Amino acid sequence: MRRRFLISVLASDVIALGISLSLALWIVFGEPRPWAVSLPSSATTSIWPFVATLLAGMLLGSFVSFRMWGRATPRPSYGRALAIGSVTITVAAIGVALLRPYYSNSVLVITTAGWLVGAIGHRAIRRRRPWTEQMVVVTGEKGLVDDLRNADHADVLAVYDPGDAAPEGLVPGDLLLAIDLRPVLSDKMAQFVSSWNLAGYPVRSLTAVYEEHTGRLPIVHLAEGWELTAPVERNLYGPYKRGIDVALTTLLSPLWVPLMALVWVAVRIDSKGPTVYRQERVGLGGKLFTLYKFRTMVVDAERNGPQFAARGDDRLTRVGRWLRRFRMDELPQLWNVFKGDLSLVGPRPERPIFTRRFDLTIPFYQYRHLVRPGVTGWSQVNYGYADDEAQTVDKLTYDLYYIKHMSPWLDAQILGQSIWTVLSGFGAQ
Repeated sequence: MRRRFLISVLASDVIALGISLSLALWIVFGEPRPWAVSLPSSATTSIWPFVATLLAGMLLGSFVSFRMWGRATPRPSYGRALAIGSVTITVAAIGVALLRPYYSNSVLVITTAGWLVGAIGHRAIRRRRPWTEQMVVVTGEKGLVDDLRNADHADVLAVYDPGDAAPEGLVPGDLLLAIDLRPVLSDKMAQFVSSWNLAGYPVRSLTAVYEEHTGRLPIVHLAEGWELTAPVERNLYGPYKRGIDVALTTLLSPLWVPLMALVWVAVRIDSKGPTVYRQERVGLGGKLFTLYKFRTMVVDAERNGPQFAARGDDRLTRVGRWLRRFRMDELPQLWNVFKGDLSLVGPRPERPIFTRRFDLTIPFYQYRHLVRPGVTGWSQVNYGYADDEAQTVDKLTYDLYYIKHMSPWLDAQILGQSIWTVLSGFGAQ
């Protein structure tokens, strides 16, 4: 179903591009067929090199978008349509600059606008009737099954205990069999799974299916933690991640440095106290470092001891409430990125007092420190803030998923979603 969905989206985008281009040519030249267009006498090439740059841009944007899904379940996203459109325009501009073909600004604008309407339109239709993957699950973990049933694209038809007899009356087809590999299967169940697999029908581990549909790592399926340490040690992206962080932060400095100056003035005027707040956090390998943030609370906010921020927290200042809503209080952390304390993307660093407690009460919590913490992260864009231990466990499942599947494509997806998180104020406290 995943491959079928991606191919369907790509085909629809190509069709939308073709229709939009024909419409643009008809409006500008009075002829919708590219091969029949009559160009001005000053044109030194045909229209085809320009058309090729548009198609190449759209295909490149689609490729990057599809790769960014990684192991997650693909969804018809409006933001990705806008990103593909941006890549298309960029590639077309570069192609025109390098190849010097004939081009028309009017054709480019009309084609891009028409394509966006078509791309967003067919995604809107798909969102109203989302695709689902029908599955039968063999497990005794009710919590994991409930999470799958709450996932947008998972349709759990039946659940069987690993010790049960073989299911009867199942019609294979596209039906997926998701097997919990931890418990011992009964003889009849093991024989059924083997027969289903040998017949060529889809059989996958419950852990893999759960990760794809929820974007979380099932903690109950971790054994001794090697499932996390091994992927981190083998990750080819890790050694280059630091250099990419510094390069991107430097490249974007003309945007965030002036913005920091404006926020500094606003915090300074709003309330008494230091403008930048310094706080000790736990970083890579459990090493402590000083985190920088714009102050969002009154000076004596923790006179009763450290505590989680809560929704509607009366300790927040007027400006601080807005800074937290749009994550502007975290801008000074880009200096932490330069220093090497933080990465742009990673699990959010926690305070030592909470880390020591969670290490004792939450299994595998210390594995968050296998990678450098980040300014934003997978749990931030999918869950938001946690204000108690139970929610911290839920957030941990997202953090461990990121650690296991860390890649440049996943980082690009998180940075893209972070833009929406900032604009929408999702999870702000």
